[in-house]
Amino acid sequence: MDSKVYFTKEKTAYLKSPGLALISRPDVDISGIANFLQGFPKDYEFIKYIKDPVKLPPAEKLTKVAGQTCYMSFGPKRTWNKEAQKYFDNIIFSGHGSVMEHANFSFLIWGVSRSLTHELVRHRAGCAYSQVSQRYVSGRVLRFVERKEYQGDKHLHELFEERIDRAHREYSEMADYLYAKQEKGYKILLGEQKTDLRKKVQQVSRSLLPNETEAPIVVTANVRAWRHMINMRASDHAEVEIRNVFFNIYKILKDVSPMLFKDFKVVHLPDGTYCVKTTYPKV
Repeated sequence: MDSKVYFTKEKTAYLKSPGLALISRPDVDISGIANFLQGFPKDYEFIKYIKDPVKLPPAEKLTKVAGQTCYMSFGPKRTWNKEAQKYFDNIIFSGHGSVMEHANFSFLIWGVSRSLTHELVRHRAGCAYSQVSQRYVSGRVLRFVERKEYQGDKHLHELFEERIDRAHREYSEMADYLYAKQEKGYKILLGEQKTDLRKKVQQVSRSLLPNETEAPIVVTANVRAWRHMINMRASDHAEVEIRNVFFNIYKILKDVSPMLFKDFKVVHLPDGTYCVKTTYPKV
């Protein structure tokens, strides 16, 4: 899911919609459990488990192995892959979401504001984050995010462009001023090394940046955590920017791992946006 870059008259870059890239998904090979299965009597026929003719998506395969290990359900009377959706429906209905914590997906998310990522990183359990550092990254890559409300209103759009031009200009002026002070011998920053000096300049200058500054972030989470975040952030009660992001994350995950997100239903809202709902929000 791409996001077009726009420019003001002063060449300040901004984006109007989020960009999403699924950059990691499970790579599952269950052949390694053969030695474990062969350690039981042959008449249990456990070894046939890895020869199931129906192939599952990786996350489903991993989750099913984890779940069936709990009950040693590897024999002929187990739930076979052809009936996997029934198996996962029962897990979700029963609230046994812990087995979904084995499968992880990673997204690069860009074209989103700092205010969105401040909300996003509040989700901790089962999640990992790597976000752009305004302290280490210079203003050369500064971009901003225009809210939907501004895009449809000429006056608000003009104010937005004026504001980000001013923010970019003031950021650059502050950084240039601090570098100049340092070069004249005034140790305002106490920076001994070049990297340390740049860091100290940028940590001061970033205080001028608004919440609508773009904040690219890589997010890794297990399936259970993604389900929780989708339930919370793709809800009709969620703020519109983060709802849009998580609605699109839901669509991607539903495509690559359909059985684990089948219970979510898409709802078209009166304002033209979408949300998703599930009967099992705790799983």
